[in-house]
Amino acid sequence: MREKIRKNEYVVTSHARKEMNDEDFSVFDLESGILTGEILERQKDQVTAEWKYRVKGKTIAGDGIELIAKFSPTGKLVIITVYEP
Repeated sequence: MREKIRKNEYVVTSHARKEMNDEDFSVFDLESGILTGEILERQKDQVTAEWKYRVKGKTIAGDGIELIAKFSPTGKLVIITVYEP
């Protein structure tokens, strides 16, 4: 995941963008959350059978941030949602 962030090989869903706005997170906070974070949980989607990952990290300001992400069939990291822990 960190490598995908470093290479800018990720996309943010419209739902995640809305949550970022609601929580007052920037894209830099999201990136920082993954670069400083750890995977707390791996979940298998019941419908698609894809693996999703719950990640907890720190924003640029050092506050907590959590997100759910998965890898797309094209190999990009997809940020599904973002929230304050």
